[in-house]
Amino acid sequence: MRARLARILPVLDWGRRYDGAAFRGDLIAAVIVTIMLIPQSLAYAMLAGLPPEAGIYASILPIVLYAVFGSSNALAVGPVAVVSLMTAAAVGQVAQAGTAGYGVAALTLALLSGLILLAMGIFRLGFLANFLSHPVIAGFITASGILIATSQLKHVLGIPGSGETLPAMLQSLARQLDQVNSVTLAIGAGATAFLFWVRSGMRPALMRLGLPAGAASVATRAGPVMAVVATTAAVWAFGLDRQGVSIVGAVPQSLPPLTMPGLSLELVRALLLPALLISVIGFVESISVAQTLAAKRRQRIDPDQELIGLGAANIGAAFTGGYPVSGGFARSVVNFDAGARTPAAGAFTAAGLAVAALALTPLIHYLPHATLAATIIVAVLSLVDLAILRHAWAYSRADFAAVAATILLTLLFGVETGVSAGVVLSVALHLWNTSRPHVAEVGLVPGTQHFRNILRHRVLIDPALLTIRIDESLYFANARLLEDRLLDRVSGDPRIRHVVLMCSAVNSIDLSALESLQALNLRLSDMGVALHLSEVKGPVMDRLGRCHFLQALTGQVFLSQWDAVRALAPHLARGAAAAEGAPGRPGDGSGGSRT
Repeated sequence: MRARLARILPVLDWGRRYDGAAFRGDLIAAVIVTIMLIPQSLAYAMLAGLPPEAGIYASILPIVLYAVFGSSNALAVGPVAVVSLMTAAAVGQVAQAGTAGYGVAALTLALLSGLILLAMGIFRLGFLANFLSHPVIAGFITASGILIATSQLKHVLGIPGSGETLPAMLQSLARQLDQVNSVTLAIGAGATAFLFWVRSGMRPALMRLGLPAGAASVATRAGPVMAVVATTAAVWAFGLDRQGVSIVGAVPQSLPPLTMPGLSLELVRALLLPALLISVIGFVESISVAQTLAAKRRQRIDPDQELIGLGAANIGAAFTGGYPVSGGFARSVVNFDAGARTPAAGAFTAAGLAVAALALTPLIHYLPHATLAATIIVAVLSLVDLAILRHAWAYSRADFAAVAATILLTLLFGVETGVSAGVVLSVALHLWNTSRPHVAEVGLVPGTQHFRNILRHRVLIDPALLTIRIDESLYFANARLLEDRLLDRVSGDPRIRHVVLMCSAVNSIDLSALESLQALNLRLSDMGVALHLSEVKGPVMDRLGRCHFLQALTGQVFLSQWDAVRALAPHLARGAAAAEGAPGRPGDGSGGSRT
């Protein structure tokens, strides 16, 4: 009973073993992440089109709930750039930014995302995220990073801007360049340059001045806070808001309020698909970070439990004035590097943010939007990885096409179109690859009991025996292709009397493939050719045994391909040891490592 509860509530597991060393590590990590998260949460709320306090609210209860239900010791949950952009795109279709309806729609989106994630976790559907291929995810995140950075240029320039696609944003900016506010530009450009220097040059500079490595790292993490303090003080001291510098303004000084999402059928219907896309993208990003960090400490992440943890976090955000949240890459890495030992670090971070919400919000009244925009730009440009195009082109033209299409569709038609296309392309790419399986004609390698592709190796063959190795499971999309290839091969060579399907790579055979095998068995029989199987896996054999296929099979089922050769071409088996160097069908010397 206790073990079952611990699987549902991981806090019961790590909480029993919590000690002073873990407390110290978690507390230090929480302080560093809190310092980093305050400006980020404000900036990402602005990116989502919400008041800045929504970012802080989305970083308090959701983090606590994840600490209770999540399985990662280092994942830092809260607002993230890509999900914030997707939130703005989804909510902007049903409500006008700045209105009460916009905030209610954001709450509803968080609730729907949480319920979807929770349901996926309960029904153990974490594997569905595998249908989004890594190249497509990389392409979508790269395009999203470009869109996010471009969308923030209006705040850096101090001009109004609009548009959800790259062309629309650029056209809007170009039309209003004559309205650039020079003071805002100085603040935004200066903050951006400073934050870029913080990332690459601040730590080495501090260490050259004699600061210890640990203290230099902490100071570097606090770089965005320094930018916030400096620019806020400048606006307040010199009255720059009266010169057209846009500022955050009054922020409620309170803990997260109790809020109620909108549950009208029309609103739910409009946000259901965006919620599903946000859930999948957020989960893929979170689980990738969590598993990467867990591997460094030889720990295990349960994907289904992660779904439950993220679902609970999003539901918490929906009822406390937030919006959809996920695991952030940068924050999680900082959390890990700072020494977080358990999810309690997240709870301590939430406590720090609660204190900030109560005591520090009056201090950000004069915080310029240009500084928040600079924070976003510097953060998201690290997500842009155009090198994925070069790598995909070198490795696989199909993957390159998927990446390029995802990037272009996201940039030209917006986030929802891009991520929807990414899902479709991922599934289509999988179907394309599996519908055209590698099928090899194999022969016996001299002096061994191994069988390899006759086009790549010097092997021994018998003209009367055709052995075909199928390097894919058989299902409706590829079964007919195998049938056609085999019949074409047999029709073109009257010497063939036996066909052996080598099934070492076949993990399943669906009903459509079974019908193709039955048709193949009958047509080969009409040609006077027997059909055999070899190296059939146990689960596949179990399913074949439930029908009459094995009874109708004109040949036999062999445990191994070696057994098939000994039975059907014994002279080949007897001469194998002495046949090294004997003439077979030589390989052409090409082809790399596929066997």
